[in-house]
Amino acid sequence: MASEFQRRKVIGVFRAMDVDGDGRLTEADFKALAHRWMAVAGSVDPERLASIMTGWWPVLQAASDPDGDNAVTLDEVLHVVEGLGDMADAVSGTADAMFEAIDLNGDGLISRSEYGALIETWNGTPTATAEIFPRLDLDGDGHLTRDEFRTHWTEFWAGDDPDAPGTYVFGALVE
Repeated sequence: MASEFQRRKVIGVFRAMDVDGDGRLTEADFKALAHRWMAVAGSVDPERLASIMTGWWPVLQAASDPDGDNAVTLDEVLHVVEGLGDMADAVSGTADAMFEAIDLNGDGLISRSEYGALIETWNGTPTATAEIFPRLDLDGDGHLTRDEFRTHWTEFWAGDDPDAPGTYVFGALVE
């Protein structure tokens, strides 16, 4: 069973993805999220970003929609989260896909501004990220490498440590 802390982390992500606010994730929500990503300022390949975002829907649906109603509830997502600690390859694969989406200029690094664009795009609103990025940038060099991001992504999805830097990979936690 997902811990209360894991639930709190996932609620914020779920709410951001549930564009119409009906408490269920559907293909339409993923298309709306893709549309937000396509509008990211400076995006060199908006269609690629949209493909990454919409590509997550069939994966999530296959893992999280046991009743086959073409919608995924928070509880169904949390059921999958419970098993992510044993699914390192799947978690790593989604981390790499997200890294590609965030690395807008294709230099193999995520800058502070690219991270800010991620969070604002994901949440659909301006979001303060100035205090969060340094938590993720462990070596203080001003960017995140693919390996750093993969570690943080795994901490978020499969971890249960409130002090882990990856706890904040999607920004501040929902209160």
